[in-house]
Amino acid sequence: MRIGLIVEAKDLDSAVAGVRQAADEGFASAWFTQMFSFDAIGVCTVAGREVPGIEVGTAVVPTFPRHPVTLAMQAVTASLASGGRFALGIGLSHQVVIESMLGLSYEKPARHMREYLQVLQPLLHDGKVDFEGEVFKVHAPVDSMGAAPPPVLVAALGPAMLRVTGELADGTITWMTGPRTLADHIIPSVTKAAAGRPAPRVVACLRVCVTDQPDDARERVGKAVAFYGNLPSYRAMLDREGAAEPGDVSIIGDEAHVTSVVRGLADVGVTDFVAVPAGTPDELTRTRGLLASL
Repeated sequence: MRIGLIVEAKDLDSAVAGVRQAADEGFASAWFTQMFSFDAIGVCTVAGREVPGIEVGTAVVPTFPRHPVTLAMQAVTASLASGGRFALGIGLSHQVVIESMLGLSYEKPARHMREYLQVLQPLLHDGKVDFEGEVFKVHAPVDSMGAAPPPVLVAALGPAMLRVTGELADGTITWMTGPRTLADHIIPSVTKAAAGRPAPRVVACLRVCVTDQPDDARERVGKAVAFYGNLPSYRAMLDREGAAEPGDVSIIGDEAHVTSVVRGLADVGVTDFVAVPAGTPDELTRTRGLLASL
């Protein structure tokens, strides 16, 4: 199992520095979330060109606001800049973001993602697409200029999205999803849907804190992630896990405990573990050091 980090940055320079630090520490990958600041694919493009030897990826870019042709061109650019070390994580986002904040329709999200991938993947692999669907009608080329097609990872949690992902994408990328749910729901569902295709990547992202004060750290981390419990897709995964709050699926404890949980993820079939280090400066140092050693 490969281990990577979510890089949290306040500007472009610190983003590149975060990727360089992750590479120097021996991490396999560095990932950027797409919030309401810099563009995650753009940052991966810059960081991938500046820092050699590490995969850079998005975790994740919402699909509703970007036409798949536009996304394909951005992905090609990032792949070119990084020498083929770019992973494209995409997702639906959430109804409250797409409808209430952006004013777009969130109708039939699984259908949207299926058609989106039916447009995106041919563009990345074949350089052209001719597709007539209910949502998209696209007849267009994209010149890859020799870029390697990036793996497309979908933030899939529910059954319909996992079927679409297994059938059409290269893997899934999860957040707020605990070990039991990964083992009993995510991995079997996406693997079954991918029957006859290459085994899907399973990228699991969770907060991690190595500490000698787990109760205190759990309270601090819990407050930072509490709002995720109000989002239906994450709430469903927490309920499957038997977790009352989002902080309950964070990996918090001493070195032995964190090592056991992380290695357990590999045992159930997670191919990539991506950590969001959390805690005090001392806890962050211990967390990064332990994860790098694994």
